[in-house]
Amino acid sequence: MTSAKNTMDRRGPMYRWRVIIVLLTLLTWLFSGCKGEPEGKGPQFGSRPPTAEVPVYHLAVHPLHNPSKLTQAYQPLVDYLNTRLQPARLTLEASRDYGNFEEKYRARKPEILLPNPWQTLQAMKVGYHVIAMAGEPEDFKGIFVVRTDSGLKHPADLKGKSVSYPSHTALAACIMPQYFLHSHGIDVNRDIENRYVGSQESSIMNAYLGKTAVGVTWPPPWRAFQKEHPQEAAQLKVLWETESLINNSVMVRDDVTVEVRNRIRTLLLELNYTAEGRRILADMETARFIPATDKDYDVVRRYVSRFEREVRPVEKR
Repeated sequence: MTSAKNTMDRRGPMYRWRVIIVLLTLLTWLFSGCKGEPEGKGPQFGSRPPTAEVPVYHLAVHPLHNPSKLTQAYQPLVDYLNTRLQPARLTLEASRDYGNFEEKYRARKPEILLPNPWQTLQAMKVGYHVIAMAGEPEDFKGIFVVRTDSGLKHPADLKGKSVSYPSHTALAACIMPQYFLHSHGIDVNRDIENRYVGSQESSIMNAYLGKTAVGVTWPPPWRAFQKEHPQEAAQLKVLWETESLINNSVMVRDDVTVEVRNRIRTLLLELNYTAEGRRILADMETARFIPATDKDYDVVRRYVSRFEREVRPVEKR
């Protein structure tokens, strides 16, 4: 070390500065190389900006079935729409009962709804608008399911007996059947016991198990019950039917973009034109989606107004 120091001392200060500059240059090069980054990144390409987020819309379906069955029936529709709605995306939202579903749209939580016609009128009040109808109008009617050995023949035979419904706000499966009974001389507030049991399947099962004399529902859940529970369904029959009205709606919240709203509407209306779409519709027990607007549901407004004048308030007060 002494020899090397003496050699550097003899070569003078200029030599020492040159050595220092070389060492600094080497260190700079080594550290910059360790970062593993190119000097210039240049333009980057992609399907969307790196920071952009895909908008997610929630599709809430009223409790046609229990949450598990509803997901099984409607998830294929959501998957179908998601492959064609990009860059937006839908998620399916089930509800445990009618009250839970109604709380959601009153708070404007879901962006997209599939409500019954009475709920359609209520959702309009908080900023949802109809873009389509789900199913044929003729399929929207109430049906009275009884055991084949019930012995019931006429509405008057129900006096003093119990009747099950999914909810007091179910239009086809409660309001319309209660109006049917009213028009056949039954005071639904005094002559019978009304039991609101939470779901369509539960209403049917109450009749099957003999807990109620009649289980009220409407055609799609009854068809599904016949497929899934053929042995139980064989011991039941439809005794009476109400008139038809107008079917469930598809609604979009007023802050969803026009582009997304129109795209969803188009995809729904085109479903029955393809084999894949018809399979999806069959799983939902829905014939097709039909063009509709808010105005088409004025008939429900008139029907409910008459029901409330003659029978009872729809909502509990």
